[in-house]
Amino acid sequence: MLKIGQKAPDFSVKALHGREFTDITLADYEGQWVVLFFYPMDFTFVCPTELAEFNNALEDFEDRDTVVLGGSTDTEYSHLGWVKADEKIGDLQYPLFADTKKEMAAAYGVLKEDEGVALRGTFIIDPEQKVRWVNVNDLNVGRNVDETLRVLDALQTDELCPCNWEKGEDTIQL
Repeated sequence: MLKIGQKAPDFSVKALHGREFTDITLADYEGQWVVLFFYPMDFTFVCPTELAEFNNALEDFEDRDTVVLGGSTDTEYSHLGWVKADEKIGDLQYPLFADTKKEMAAAYGVLKEDEGVALRGTFIIDPEQKVRWVNVNDLNVGRNVDETLRVLDALQTDELCPCNWEKGEDTIQL
């Protein structure tokens, strides 16, 4: 598992963005905050709820100068078939990466090797491409996008934030 403060592993993968195929690397986003999340696989039940929630909150992430990248170990063609087939995710506005070699999931420490899929890992990466937050859920439990936003807000203050801190509240002053 990656450690906080560690340089995030770079990657070069195919991705589906909208209905177009593209190539992406972490280096493409240097100087920006990045929320990178893995989900187990396409055409499942919990995964589309997560993808849809990130899409619903995309404007909130953009307001924080943050890029959202999601993906799995499925191919970009599988991603395309899925977004065409499932109306909940048919209008995704962020890239879905295709970690078909499973190298990204392994590098980020979320590969469930016995099943060949990624756990539900979420990473906040700062503009210097250092890992600032890691959250990994079991395959059966979806993540909380609001908590990702809350932690992103706290990290972007660069101050001490108490338990349950929310944007707009006082930080701890020494």
